[in-house]
Amino acid sequence: MAEKLFDREQLASAVYITNKHAKTAPDNDFLYKLKKETLEKMIQGGLAKKVGLQFVRNPKFSQRQSAVLITCGEFHFHLPASREELKTLPHLGEPDPEYRNPKVRLGLKAAKQILQDYTGLKPDDTAKTPSVRPDLGPGSLSRYGKQDPGKQSPAGRRKQKPSPSSHRSWFDQ
Repeated sequence: MAEKLFDREQLASAVYITNKHAKTAPDNDFLYKLKKETLEKMIQGGLAKKVGLQFVRNPKFSQRQSAVLITCGEFHFHLPASREELKTLPHLGEPDPEYRNPKVRLGLKAAKQILQDYTGLKPDDTAKTPSVRPDLGPGSLSRYGKQDPGKQSPAGRRKQKPSPSSHRSWFDQ
């Protein structure tokens, strides 16, 4: 079976779109995994290059952190740095605030398909949430929009606890 040829700019555009959507997606684990696997394969294939380390703009816990700067044609991407990369790659300091990746017109579905074809990764089917959630707490609506008779809604909003966010940034990996 002949391997499909991939254009560097097409792959970089697809990584850019996937990364852009992952920053705001509620379930972004697969998108970040797809980005990471694609960039690593592009580096191995000579389509992308690790340039050095740069400081992260919004570090976790307000501590200085560094990320690996990867260039692919006109595009710049960042991945979390490993211990080995922290020791071997040169540190470039702060990212250039003037630099922006080129504008891309590509849908997320098409971008994901390009990257999945390139890496061979498939989305995890077990991560899907059920359409009807039996685990909702007191005051929840039943399947047909009626309140369950045995469940009482809490009095006032003060007793309700906010649900923990499942959103992860690319640096939480």
